[in-house]
Amino acid sequence: MSCGPKSEAEQIASLPLEQRLAWMKGQKQETLWEYEYRWRFWARRDQLPPQDDWRTWFVMAGRGFGKTRMAAEYIRAAAEADGSLRIALVAATLHEARTIMVEGESGLLAIAPDEDRPTWEPSLKRLVWPNGAIAHVFAASEPEAMRGPEHHLAWADEIAKWDKGIDAWDNLMMTMRLGENPRIVATTTPRAVALVRRLLKENGVAITRGAMATNRANLPDNFRASMQEIYGSSRIGRQELLGEYLEDAEDALWARDLIEKCRQRVVPEMLRVVIGVDPPASAGGDACGIIAVGRGADCKAYVLADHSVKGRSPEGWARAVAAAALAWGADRVVAEANNGGDMVVSTLRAADVAMPVKKVSASRGKVARAEPVAALYEAGKAFHADCFPDLEDELCGLISGGRYEGPGRSPDRADALVWALSELMLGKSGKGPRVRAL
Repeated sequence: MSCGPKSEAEQIASLPLEQRLAWMKGQKQETLWEYEYRWRFWARRDQLPPQDDWRTWFVMAGRGFGKTRMAAEYIRAAAEADGSLRIALVAATLHEARTIMVEGESGLLAIAPDEDRPTWEPSLKRLVWPNGAIAHVFAASEPEAMRGPEHHLAWADEIAKWDKGIDAWDNLMMTMRLGENPRIVATTTPRAVALVRRLLKENGVAITRGAMATNRANLPDNFRASMQEIYGSSRIGRQELLGEYLEDAEDALWARDLIEKCRQRVVPEMLRVVIGVDPPASAGGDACGIIAVGRGADCKAYVLADHSVKGRSPEGWARAVAAAALAWGADRVVAEANNGGDMVVSTLRAADVAMPVKKVSASRGKVARAEPVAALYEAGKAFHADCFPDLEDELCGLISGGRYEGPGRSPDRADALVWALSELMLGKSGKGPRVRAL
């Protein structure tokens, strides 16, 4: 597999020993340490900003391509060059903005030399460079927080997973009104969501694409080998590793356009709420799918929340189920019991799940169970009350005929949704309103 364009550092490293030594002798010894922070020395050509005129630099590439580092270096160079800059750093959540964009291995604190390293002020959610440049941190989940500020420059990270993608992007764009040429660097692994579709069509957007293998010099061999072995040329591998932009899979039960049509943020009063649960087969393995679904006064179903958790012990995920049930006033928990049988019920009971727990067994495959639920969406009887990126990726990975081509080894969230919607809309309990005894 081709390594792609090499950095200057890689080119020098590939020279014969004599030539490498000659290069070293040609450098000023007292300034050799500066190479550690000289990005153009380490960067591949495809990690440098486009030469064309652009308003948005859209980096849509596979995992491990180096997206975070290239965006952070672009922001760093601009901030060090101009102390008057006001910068926005936007991630899906404030936690991700801090742990990836600011404090991460390739974040803004890690890549700067001591004398130019910005100061992180967490209480103010801002970075301040020694020369006066300032970057404020925002969460795409709170787009209204971007009303008011003004910026010269912005870095928008993993935009395909923003749960309020269009709203957050539009609010960010409204802040880009300082200076003569305000710019946004947007980085993401590709997913066929509305915001990504829009940027691929907009004028003024320069697009950089790439695969994980391009950055192989900076990735462990065993990691790359395991990723290739597990995902290979599968659909999820093409998207997550090769960085391919893939529209809906052929014969998928759910299409993204269908889900968008079935998104309704204003919901009626709920007559009944149930929590669908797909327990993990083992602790620390797959996620525990926990989906809250309600049936409204209009006799239609609404997916209210995704409370799924990963890496929890049985007690941990059971408590997450109990918290979800309490938060939504659910009157029943519907849990798949194939993996563990009565243990699932006893685990939920131990976690103080007070309402009835219905144990359901999977006598048919996941896709076969999901088909009548997908039909509810087609018939205009099921809606999403918000954006649920992880859940929606799994739904769009369920393929007619029995295949699953979504993220992860199993559609845990999608399974939980299927159990909950089946209970509310397709069984005997779906025929009319219920009165709960207090």
